[in-house]
Order: sequence, then C-alpha cells, then structure tokens
Amino acid sequence: MRTENESVPRPGRTAPPVPAPRQNPGPPQVLYTEATFPLTLLAADAAAACAAAALATPGRLLPTADLLIETGALLPALLLLNGVGGLYRRRLSPSVLDELPALAGRAAVAVAFAVTLCGCLPERWPSFATAAGLLRLLTGYLALAVTGRAAAYAALLRRRRRAPRPVLLLGAGDRGRRVAAALLAHPRYGMRPVGCLDTARAPHPDGPPAPVPVPVLGGCEVLEREIRRRGVRDLLITTDTAETADPETAAAMRTAARLGCDLWLVPGLREYGALPYGFRRPAHGDHLWGFPCLRIGRPARHRPGWAAKRALDRTAAAVLLMLAAPLLAACALAVRLDDGPGVIFRQQRVGLDGRVFTLLKFRTLRPASAHESATRWTIAQDRRMGRVGRLLRRTSLDELPQLWNVLRGEMSLVGPRPERPYFALRFTQAHPGYADRHRVPAGITGLAQTHGLRGDTSIEDRARFDNHYIESWSLWQDITILLRTAATLIRPDGS
Repeated sequence: MRTENESVPRPGRTAPPVPAPRQNPGPPQVLYTEATFPLTLLAADAAAACAAAALATPGRLLPTADLLIETGALLPALLLLNGVGGLYRRRLSPSVLDELPALAGRAAVAVAFAVTLCGCLPERWPSFATAAGLLRLLTGYLALAVTGRAAAYAALLRRRRRAPRPVLLLGAGDRGRRVAAALLAHPRYGMRPVGCLDTARAPHPDGPPAPVPVPVLGGCEVLEREIRRRGVRDLLITTDTAETADPETAAAMRTAARLGCDLWLVPGLREYGALPYGFRRPAHGDHLWGFPCLRIGRPARHRPGWAAKRALDRTAAAVLLMLAAPLLAACALAVRLDDGPGVIFRQQRVGLDGRVFTLLKFRTLRPASAHESATRWTIAQDRRMGRVGRLLRRTSLDELPQLWNVLRGEMSLVGPRPERPYFALRFTQAHPGYADRHRVPAGITGLAQTHGLRGDTSIEDRARFDNHYIESWSLWQDITILLRTAATLIRPDGS
C-alpha cells in the first residue's frame, strides 16, 4: 500500500514518467489514400492522354509547340468530361471494365472538341486528325488509361485490406447485422465496422432480432461522441425507410455529415426513397457484397463549390456597397427628412444553424415598441408607412443595408429569407421542414421570393421552395435567382 510520503518524489529524485494518454491514431494511411485517390486517377488519365497524343503520329517527331497546343486542347476537355461523369468519385467496388464505356465515350467527345478547336487556329490543323491518327489516339489512350487505373485500383485494394476505415452502422436490425457480417468477412471494401446504433422505436414484431456481430453502442444520442472517439469516417445507414425519415435519425445523419463522414444508404430491395431534407438523391450506385449501397450527397455547404459561393458573396457585397454608396446616401437622407432620426432599423433574425444575428434595413415605419417589432407580422400596406417608406418597400431598396450583413458573413446574397425568433419558433412547430431552412446562411433574396412568395404569403410554400433551393444548390442557380430578382425589383408586391 502506497503511503503519502511515497506518492511525493523526494528532492534529488526524478519522478517516474507519467504515460501520456493513448490517442486513437486512426488509419491515417488509408484516409490519405481515400482522400487523394481521385487525384491518382486524374494523374493516370492525364499521363495516358499526353502519351497517346505524342504517339498518335508515328514516323515523324512532332515539334514541341504543336504537341503542346494539341495536348492543351485535348487534356482539359477530357479531364473535365471524366470528372462530370463521376469517373473520379470514390467507389466501394471499383472496376475498370465497368468504366470502359464511359472512358471511351468521353474520350471521343474530347478528341472531337480538340480537333475542332485546333482547326480554328491558323495553320494548326492537328497532326492526328486523320482516320488512322484518330484511331491510334483513342486506342492508345484507352489502353494506357485502363492500365493505369487497374494498377491504381489494385494498390487501393491492398491498402484497404491492410488498414480499413472504421465505420458505424445506423440501425441494429436484421439488415445491419447482415451488412456488418459481410464487411467483417470481406475486407476488400476497406470498412471495419466498430459498432452500430439502435434506432428502433418499438419492439420487433417477430421477437428480439439476432445478435449483431459488432457492439450496439446505444441510440442516436451517442453518435457524435462515438464518431469522435473512434475516428469514424463513414456512416452506413441500414435502417428501414420509415426510420430514415424519423426526425431523430435525420438529425443523426446531419450530425455525421457535419463531422465530415461519408454517408452510405444501404436500402432494402424496394426502399430507395424517403431521404430527409439536406441530402441529395444519389445518382450513382455501388454495392457491398451484393447489398445495394448508395452514397448520399453531402449538404450544400459541405460541397466543393460552397467556398466559391461565400467568396463571391463577400466580394460582390464589397463592390456593390461601393457602387451603391450614392444611392444608400440618398435613401438615408430621404428617410431622415420624411420620418426623423433613426435611419437604420436593426432587428434580430434567425440565420445559419438557428443562430440569431442583427439584420439591418432602412426604416420604413416606426414600431410602437420593441415587443411589437419582434412579434407583429409585417404587412405590405401598413398605414403607418409614409411615402418614402412605401417607395423603399415597393422597390426593395430598404434591403440594401443587408449588403453589410453579407460582407460580415452573417448572410448571403441568395438564400432563405431570415425570420424573427418569435415567428421562427412558431413556424417550426406548425410547418414540418421549416427549421431545415437554417442549414444554410440566410439570404437577401431567394428562390421563394422569385416566385412571388414575399410578405404575407404561405409559409409552407416558402419553406418548400427554400428547401428545394438547398437540395439543388449550384452557383448557376444563384446567378439565375439574382437575375430574376433584378427583373422583379420594380413590382409592387414586396413587403
């Protein structure tokens, strides 16, 4: 038994080293490989295209300038077409033979584009633009690309077997048991199930299910803790369709996506629908030892183009604030002369992830109290509005100060319109899916507004349009919404 004197090191003696707590190192090698593997495929395709272009005209050595121009026309088109076609996405069961038709078709289109582009340049008709040259170019590219991809897939499968990624299963029923058993028996998929979460709400009608070959860690409430604790990078959703649509299960899926996990839906043979708001329906299928496996698209703000949207927001807001400075000054002066001091109206609104921020507008009327400002529904023809206020409302010029909110990162140019906390709570309770609008930053304009849903209009319709915008988000959609908004600014239907 240790005494008090023994627990304190004496002078001149070195205390025994305290072992550092063990950290879960995870599988860094495989994470690196899985994350950068699309770049490996892209490099293989690029090398194959360059080599095929150089070898397409045997018997004479191409000048360097000609080769660079022809390859420069071919390579970007080829890689872009392959990327758009999903040839660089992560797959659980990769197969070069399955990809061969897509590789051949996209290579033919890219070569046709390169020939057309080079033909438009003076005296730059591509050297491979003959029947024999085109045949050599296409067959050479396909042979080299297939060889390179086959070697890359073989290396990936070896690494997957050596160090599989830890995965969680959402669903401890019969399907989860069979999927877990298949993953344990077949390490080629690079997934090592470390546990499952039970989402069942009621007793199983056929009695207790068979035991799962991995530990049942609890319900959805422990998901975030287990993902962080075990270094999980994939979540397999093995619940049935009704459970997938359950709000708690949908929240668990969003939590996993927020933590950077890839989500895979493992449905039954007839269960391919009913995904909650926030996840795109998958366009490409895969399988885990015969089980259909569909990768669920990540929420909008976790997609690669989202960073470009945020950069565009702040850049455009800064430029518009400078260009619109005279108009802002004129509006401010008109409000001051028409209704006295207090030109800017500040109001609490609900934004991204339910966080409250202060929205800025030009004041169009003076509320009787702060309580009225927070809880009274805005109507378009409020009798307290003066002539300047009506003009600002009708032309939406009262929204111009929100460019400052965009510049601060509190809002976006395009997104769901933010609501006051009092009404946001009421609408969330009354309309399913309303709270899902808060998955992205609020916007100055949005898809609902371009369809006339402004002011005193249907909240259910607004929520439906806003969620559709988030589901189908793209930069081009933002541009079209901004163009439509510009065309409707003079319509007297705003509020």
